Amino acid sequence: MSFERPYEGIKVVDLSQGIAGPYCAMLLAQWGADVIKVEPPVGDWTRILGPRYGEHTAFSLIGNIGKRSLCLDLKQDEAKAALKRVLKDADVFLEGFRPGVIDRLGFGYEVVKEIAPSVVYVSISGYGQTGPLSRQPAMDPVLQAFTGFMHANRGADGVPLRTQPIIVDMTTSMFAHQAIAAALYAKRDDPSPRFLDISLMQGAAHLQGVRMTSTLQEGQEPPPGSTPGGVYRCSDGYLQVLILQERDWLTFCDAFGFDDWKAEEKYRPNAGRVADIDLINARIIPIFKSKTTAEWNGLFSEKGLMNEVINDYLEFADHPHPNATGLFAKLPQPGYPEPTTLLNIPGLPALEPGMERAKAPVIGSDTAAILAENGFTADEAAALLASGAAKEATA
Repeated sequence: MSFERPYEGIKVVDLSQGIAGPYCAMLLAQWGADVIKVEPPVGDWTRILGPRYGEHTAFSLIGNIGKRSLCLDLKQDEAKAALKRVLKDADVFLEGFRPGVIDRLGFGYEVVKEIAPSVVYVSISGYGQTGPLSRQPAMDPVLQAFTGFMHANRGADGVPLRTQPIIVDMTTSMFAHQAIAAALYAKRDDPSPRFLDISLMQGAAHLQGVRMTSTLQEGQEPPPGSTPGGVYRCSDGYLQVLILQERDWLTFCDAFGFDDWKAEEKYRPNAGRVADIDLINARIIPIFKSKTTAEWNGLFSEKGLMNEVINDYLEFADHPHPNATGLFAKLPQPGYPEPTTLLNIPGLPALEPGMERAKAPVIGSDTAAILAENGFTADEAAALLASGAAKEATA
């Protein structure tokens, strides 16, 4: 065990698919756990979601880097029996099916805790294990709608908008990771099994915690947090501006030459500006259009005002700052003609080619090794492969 590999010796069996569960398990792998990704012969469905390179897509890469792949067809009894042998000393078990599905597969909590008596059993679902919606199918966009995120994320025309990045899945995966970390820490003194019910609904709600709490307290949507603030169109693009404190407002007035507003006592506190938000925006919006994003960004940054040009992903990745901080890693991956760009994990040394945690497995790439490690003889493994209950990588 070390600061960089605190989960050294922890065995994780990951049956989850999609992103919330797999990304959570990926984080465990990055911090040193032995994560066995159990997937069917066709693979996790994220392997075909979006542009595909060999057996990988962007989804399967970020969800599985650092894991090992065990391919089992759990529709077959021989595969189920094999998985039970793999589970015998598991520390963590993850599944991401709708409630009831994992029980039908034969690996519900009551079954698994008998096989692995101190297991941390993690169920990640859309709405949770209980409640009237628990068995409804749900993915990130659905939870953005259900929890109020899309209503809060309305455009200028008032139409609720979905955000394209899968923020609900990613947030849920991180909450699941921290819950597992706490459960593993508690196991030092209490080795009894633990069931964790983690839902996308929880992740989406906590993602919006401040705004949701404020709305529930007041019985209505909170007013704008700061004025002026938000996205403003410039002559060649868009700029995000944030004015919070009185000194920011005075500096903003200096930048625009608004001596009249600078002298207006009503506008010193934010509440006074919020009351006249339409009047303020009516005056400043045309002025923003008179300069480029780079000109406004340079002017505001020089004066210490919070602002930033709205980049797309390619522009962000080309910016010198994230590259100077080591945000990205270029890593070769199976099926990709050139090294692909992945994000380094916060708190860990940068990923480098050749590292154990720097490669995402293809379907069944570690089947033989995992079976051998779990007591299968060569003849037993061969019989599983011959029956189709297990599968090895073809390349």
